[in-house]
Amino acid sequence: MTHTEAELLIKLIRPQMAKEIVPILSGGGTRLACYIGILKSLQEQGLSFRHLVGVSGGSIVAALYAAGWSLSQMHELAMTTDFRQFRGMSLTKLVRLGGLSDGNSFELWLDHLLQGKRFADLDIDLHVLATDIQGGGPVIFNRQLTPDLKVSQAIRFSMSIPLFFAFKRFKHHVMTDGVILSEDALHRDWSGQGLPLVCFRLKSEADSKPVVTSRFFPVLSYIYMLIQTFMNAISREYVHAEYWHNTIVVNTGLISSVNFDMTLAQKQWLYDVGYQTAAEIVPVKLAELFV
Repeated sequence: MTHTEAELLIKLIRPQMAKEIVPILSGGGTRLACYIGILKSLQEQGLSFRHLVGVSGGSIVAALYAAGWSLSQMHELAMTTDFRQFRGMSLTKLVRLGGLSDGNSFELWLDHLLQGKRFADLDIDLHVLATDIQGGGPVIFNRQLTPDLKVSQAIRFSMSIPLFFAFKRFKHHVMTDGVILSEDALHRDWSGQGLPLVCFRLKSEADSKPVVTSRFFPVLSYIYMLIQTFMNAISREYVHAEYWHNTIVVNTGLISSVNFDMTLAQKQWLYDVGYQTAAEIVPVKLAELFV
């Protein structure tokens, strides 16, 4: 379906779809543009949401939206941000902290974008999930549970990609990437009103091209390959039958969650594929959810 055809479908269906949902943006890493395209499509479909759930990279987009950023501002941010600035290369930090990067520059960058907002400051109820590696369960950050916590800190917890970003501690928890969570941790009544959930997951394909390793530090290249393989494997996990009716999988091709070298064309393609997938599939899913 072309972009024009998707817009036509939305115009035809919109009068029947003035509904409220709870979008779940699960995973994504550096593929922010895909979720921005998804939200653009939801907006054009006339869907409203007072609750947003974000996990890992999806929590960045969810937080910016909850903080009042327009989708056009977010699109410009995704297009112009050089994600290589957050890529760590320190074996010392890997040994000492559990990750090639401590993630501090990423957290400061995000806190600046969010103007230091805490969960209590947001207009929309944002729910961010991370994983506690000590117990394997979810740790939830939102207005009710952590009103005074900086949103940027919660996202840093949720973005703790294993081996890439260092582990972080919060109270008695040791935090790692929220995308590791099982599906049932995501599919709960976030609104407290039984509003329908629509969970968006990004799936990437394995790249068969040979990887060029560093001549002097080949171990860094191998670690990156391990991280990418692990994250790709998680993205390709099957959706449990119980949750298929409200889950939408967006295929991002060979662009993985740890692709820090994306071109402008790749970022725009992610935006377009997110928009088009949501335009095509959301009406079908909601026709079942709102029966």
